Amino acid sequence: MTTCRYRGRALIRLKWDNVSKTTIILEPGDEAAQVAIGRCLAEALAYHGIVYLNGELGAGKTTLARGVLRALGHDGAVKSPTYTLVEPYDLETGRVYHFDLYRLGDPEELEFLGARDMLADRALTLVEWPVRGEGWLPAADVVITLSLMGQGRRLVLEAGSDHGVQALQRLAVSTRDIS
Repeated sequence: MTTCRYRGRALIRLKWDNVSKTTIILEPGDEAAQVAIGRCLAEALAYHGIVYLNGELGAGKTTLARGVLRALGHDGAVKSPTYTLVEPYDLETGRVYHFDLYRLGDPEELEFLGARDMLADRALTLVEWPVRGEGWLPAADVVITLSLMGQGRRLVLEAGSDHGVQALQRLAVSTRDIS
């Protein structure tokens, strides 16, 4: 099997697990590779689904979101919606909701934002700091845990639904160079 590559270097190591069904580990060497992974992920998800982005401050959650938005045709700035909690993007190829729940005081605040309607939409929804919305948020299709690893990052992608399993399988067998 050929794995997803960035500038000739394989980015994906597969770990198949009968319990979680699919886990993919990626180790992008730089920010550009992480943005490229976001592009591939958006395509593998067929531009819809719910993605949780876990990781400490500075791990690259918003960088990954930028790659997803680039795949959908957004060429403007992408900043973390830390203060607004959600940033909607209406693009020609689909709708994206980018949540950052870091400053969320209580998960019920999501109701006042109209998040229930957003999450029911057939959109691609990215949720940074999903633990802050625990008990209120629906289950994720893909859960991504980002961590610092030397000068680079480590991304562990886990499928949380059948849609997520299919997306990670498509990502794993991608043969194109994502540079």
